[in-house]
Amino acid sequence: MPTFVAGVDSSTQATKVVVVDPADGSVVREARRAHPDGTEVDPRVWWSALCEALDEVGTHGVAAIAVAGQQHGMVLCDVRGEPVRDALLWNDTRSADAARDLTEELGGAKAWADAVGTVPVASITATKLRWTARAEPEVLGRARSVMLPHDWLTWRLRGGGRAGVEAVTDRGDASGTGYWSPHEERYRPDLLELAAGRELDVPRVAGAGENVGRGHEHGPAAGLVVGPGTGDNMAAALAIGTAPGELIVSLGTSGTVFASAEKPTADPSGLVAGFADARGRYLPLVCTLNAARVLGVGATLLGVDPDGFDELALTADPGAGGLVLVPYLEGERTPDRPDATGHIAGLTGANGTRENLARATVEGMLCGLAAGADALAEVGVPGERVLLIGGGSRSRAVAEIAPAVFGTDVEVLAPAEYVALGAARQAAWALHGEEPDWRIGRDAVVEAAPADREAARAVREAYGAVSAGV
Repeated sequence: MPTFVAGVDSSTQATKVVVVDPADGSVVREARRAHPDGTEVDPRVWWSALCEALDEVGTHGVAAIAVAGQQHGMVLCDVRGEPVRDALLWNDTRSADAARDLTEELGGAKAWADAVGTVPVASITATKLRWTARAEPEVLGRARSVMLPHDWLTWRLRGGGRAGVEAVTDRGDASGTGYWSPHEERYRPDLLELAAGRELDVPRVAGAGENVGRGHEHGPAAGLVVGPGTGDNMAAALAIGTAPGELIVSLGTSGTVFASAEKPTADPSGLVAGFADARGRYLPLVCTLNAARVLGVGATLLGVDPDGFDELALTADPGAGGLVLVPYLEGERTPDRPDATGHIAGLTGANGTRENLARATVEGMLCGLAAGADALAEVGVPGERVLLIGGGSRSRAVAEIAPAVFGTDVEVLAPAEYVALGAARQAAWALHGEEPDWRIGRDAVVEAAPADREAARAVREAYGAVSAGV
């Protein structure tokens, strides 16, 4: 029987498990279980979803597993590793004031960028710790440790809660906490204590591709080699692999633009998060809160299905006749405007058509990410080609309009569970001791379009003028 590996994506919306042939990364089985909506979730819900998905997909023939999870989530645990409250997720913005306070207390944005590569915003774990210390001090008082979502699930797979089972994480996901430094390759306990007001245990940072143990004999991954896991963006980058000059733009619940880099970055503007990756290099990243959901809202407003929305958007000219939509529907992370709302500008009798509104919706969503590409260039990570992934990339309008917003060549990679596949790649690495050479999605490009720099300049300038005042 072939020896397979399994990769898990525990995302905001669902747990997805893929069983993969380690020879080429091809998927042989997969399963999915939904998560509840919200910005705080009991981590035991993720565990139940993972157990159910693994039970469905089966572990026969599987030799190794790794878990990738949504970044930044705060899982506070007691001495037994049991959560003391629901996990606060990356998209919970209640800690915006805490982020501003922490920034000031360390000496400003540059001090944070120099220390950990990232300026605090409400998404970051450290700010959630500060919010909890202020709003729920009795809860924080019961906590012994803090983990990230993938840390806790990996710990549970290995029999967490039993004596001798240490919690582990990886440098990629740890770099999104606000208290692990990519520059120094270590935790900053001073920043953890600044955030929480006390000491807390944190997971050991495992090496890239390290075998961190085996699944517990009575658990859903009994006997399997377990990889350290990583954050979702790091896993997607691990699955795809990037060449110099390539930017990955992921259009999911959130939107991200990121690239592989040889050196850590430090952006005092706060636009670029200077993360580490899962390979031993770095992953500078810009994240927006509003991505594929913006398309859904646009389709609902216009009373059409996704195909109908695409048709409307592609009927309109670039620039939507001067109509501009700033899609800060759930506040925004980049730029840091947690209390902002969506905004439509430039509406006239001449341009007030359904087609222009659809086009402006797509352009507005993409403009926020194109600004992220500009920010990456400012810290020395330029992009000459964009690789689109995620649910939003399956929109025909997005694929065709993106080159007229980014001003660079755009390729839409074949639909795949890139985060879960990245976790599977890490599992194969842990099993065999070397990173496998897969080219997932790169040999099956489903869309390609040339750059339209002139159109991009006009669209981006109009968007920039409006968004600056929102």
